[in-house]
Amino acid sequence: MLYLGIALAAGLAAVGGAIAVAIIVKATLEGVTRQPELKGTLQTLMFIGVPLAEAVPIIAIVISILMLFGN
Repeated sequence: MLYLGIALAAGLAAVGGAIAVAIIVKATLEGVTRQPELKGTLQTLMFIGVPLAEAVPIIAIVISILMLFGN
């Protein structure tokens, strides 16, 4: 059961991170389409938001690896 929980946590974290990044990029592209003059500002915000969205899945995978090798 431990291995199933570890695999489930890592998999859901990866899927959640991918969905979050897709939403951020989609919103940025929509913003640039509506107001092209704000491209630089929106790109900067995207480059800040994507790593923040990816931090949670990375932490979840690290915790999963620690649980795997902690036994």
